[in-house]
Amino acid sequence: MVDSRWLFTGLVGLVGLERLLELWIAGRNRRWLLARGGFEVGQDHYPWMVLLHATFLVAAPMEVWMLDRPLIPPLAIGMMLLLIVAMALRYWVVVTLRQRWTTRVVLLPGAPRITRGPFHFLSHPNYLAVALEIAALPLVHTAWLTALTYSILNAVLLKTRIRVEESALHGTVEISE
Repeated sequence: MVDSRWLFTGLVGLVGLERLLELWIAGRNRRWLLARGGFEVGQDHYPWMVLLHATFLVAAPMEVWMLDRPLIPPLAIGMMLLLIVAMALRYWVVVTLRQRWTTRVVLLPGAPRITRGPFHFLSHPNYLAVALEIAALPLVHTAWLTALTYSILNAVLLKTRIRVEESALHGTVEISE
């Protein structure tokens, strides 16, 4: 029988590949926005977000392997379902925003605020998806320290990120943080 830690590490690897694809899409969209007169705001926090997400994908399997975290099937199933819901929400956001979706805050002057799709219900649905993923993915294999630590760190960063986005969306752009 295959050691569940290998399966979990593979799952995290797939999520990592998905993130690389998202970065490629976000970069393409960012270039599209900038070519049409868009401009980026709130860049100071972005490297910290990249660092958080990159180390998260390393920390979860490390905790499982180093602290010999068990696989608890009911927890794993529940967290996989939550992870799927979070990913579906993220892709709903990406599809709704189309070329305006990026991992950075890029304003396109004159473009209306998006209020359809998940934005009809939430101001920042992508951040709910990210928060759910950060909690759920490690808990698939009971890596609770990673889930807790990175959820807290993500909340701290999101406080800044949401402030930057709200300022940008309301026309009170903050160029530096």
